[in-house]
Amino acid sequence: MSSHSEDLRAKIKAIVASCKGDPTELLTILREVQRLWRRIPDEAITAVAEELDIPRVHVEGTATFYHFLTEQHAGDYTIYVNTSVTAEMAGAAEVIATLESELGVKMGSNTADDRIGLRKTSCIGMCDQEPAILINDTVFTAVTPERVRELVAGMRAGVPIAALVRPSLDGNNALPSIGSEVRNHLRRPGPVIFAPYAAGDALRRAMELGSVEVVEQVKAAGLRGRGGAGFPTGQKWSLCRAAPADGRYVICNVDEGEPGTFKDRVLMTERAEMVFEAMTIAGYAVEAREGILYLRGEYAYLRPYLEQTLEALRARRLLGRKILGTRFSFDIRIKQGAGAYICGEESALIESAEGKRGQPRNRPPFPVTSGYLHKPTIVNNPETLCCALQIVRNGPEWFRRLGTPASTGVKLLSIAGDCDEPGVYEVEWGLSVQEVLNMCKARGAFAVQVGGPSGVCISQGQFHRKLCYEDLPTGGAFTIFGKGRDLLSIVHNQMEFFRDESCGFCVPCRAGNALLVKSLEKIMVGSGTAAELVSIRQLGRLVKSTSRCGLGQTAPNPLLSTIENFADYYAGKVRQDVDFVSQFSLEHAVADACAAAHRSPNLREE
Repeated sequence: MSSHSEDLRAKIKAIVASCKGDPTELLTILREVQRLWRRIPDEAITAVAEELDIPRVHVEGTATFYHFLTEQHAGDYTIYVNTSVTAEMAGAAEVIATLESELGVKMGSNTADDRIGLRKTSCIGMCDQEPAILINDTVFTAVTPERVRELVAGMRAGVPIAALVRPSLDGNNALPSIGSEVRNHLRRPGPVIFAPYAAGDALRRAMELGSVEVVEQVKAAGLRGRGGAGFPTGQKWSLCRAAPADGRYVICNVDEGEPGTFKDRVLMTERAEMVFEAMTIAGYAVEAREGILYLRGEYAYLRPYLEQTLEALRARRLLGRKILGTRFSFDIRIKQGAGAYICGEESALIESAEGKRGQPRNRPPFPVTSGYLHKPTIVNNPETLCCALQIVRNGPEWFRRLGTPASTGVKLLSIAGDCDEPGVYEVEWGLSVQEVLNMCKARGAFAVQVGGPSGVCISQGQFHRKLCYEDLPTGGAFTIFGKGRDLLSIVHNQMEFFRDESCGFCVPCRAGNALLVKSLEKIMVGSGTAAELVSIRQLGRLVKSTSRCGLGQTAPNPLLSTIENFADYYAGKVRQDVDFVSQFSLEHAVADACAAAHRSPNLREE
């Protein structure tokens, strides 16, 4: 065995030992391998499998699933440029062009010395401060071509990434454990999530009420999950509590990968104590002893701060063994993703937390009866948990006075796009879209996407509609498009996102979304027909009704909702006089062969 191999295996052994040889920490182990070698070497896959005593194919499957894990060297400095719609609107194309020019490489390549690698990625949760990029897990916001030149010069000089950051000094982002350029843009604190908060008060109240009554109060408040689906939270907790088992789990889902969503980023920056206390209350309610916070890979910069917060809570006996001097013990650990939108789906998240590929499970059974390690598990996002904490603290009647009868409480909105004040707003359910536009100082909006790409895109004639489960439910993303924006380009960006983020397990999602993108591209180049709009609707409905999980079931929405709500716009983009326009070009088809044979591709010249 060579000295290189011996060194690699020694390091792998140490990494696995630091994770106590736990196979469920496989993703953590692979992230560390990626950090050390800037790739996942084939030899490392074998070594990890041997150390964990699991099949090599298991390790290889996980290593090849996630966007931030790479087989090829990603560069000592790996730059990921956000290419979501809001990034494009803010000038991402100019940033990319400057990076390519300064580095002398095209997107997807490394410099000759592997010092710097340049890659694209989807939304990184910074839609309120675009263009944004990641360099070795560090976020840089509002990037300009001038800033690109500074960063490239620093990397070429070997400057540590932390030294290139310009801390925003905004809230907890200014703390040494974060030290980030990110700004919270908390525009409107409200009466629930960003109300005054004292750690421990709600937990003490929960223990006074008793675990059964905690569940009943959450039910009585009418709290529904804030992730988009709106499942009643109290019912979820009750089902988990009732499931027979020798152990249960609480998982907090901080994998907000929907383009346009960033509210959980602000919550974990400014309300981490509250989220962790809420997880503890949930654990008390369902009789769990362990919680997992699943943090999206793009928020790695927050992890040191979150770990410090957990330690501080343990020191105050608000977490860990015999909490507040009682017999109740509950602790929380953090697991981190590595770039996979599908892991926002709760069963895919559970698979990922177990160290596997983030592929959704067949249901039933549901996580409340068979979740993490096949134990009863509740999965809630931070916003839902914080609402539950305040319900326990203030009572269900107080919560029901906010919002509407069927949509009680408040909602956090991540507002981005064409407005003067993008950011996070805490509002009561029931506000109209126009009221939100006025609130964030948006002028000249012609379209608003409610609930992100997987939600619905509405036109001006629908701005009277209200944000609530009775009308326009939303997970929080609220993206504004002003007059002059190219609707087809927006939809194309989002449909490409869903096509690329499909886990590939089921045919409707894997193939259907690719076909929908091709159909849209025909319309974009003027080859679409009215008959093809009918075909798009039919295919979109098929994808929605037959896909295995929520990603496929909502992926066609950017296209379907705009065809429905902007019918005149699409009618003006397609041919009405024919049923089919071929896109086939013989000259284009034989161009590569002609180039190889040194012949002209123009057949008329032959």
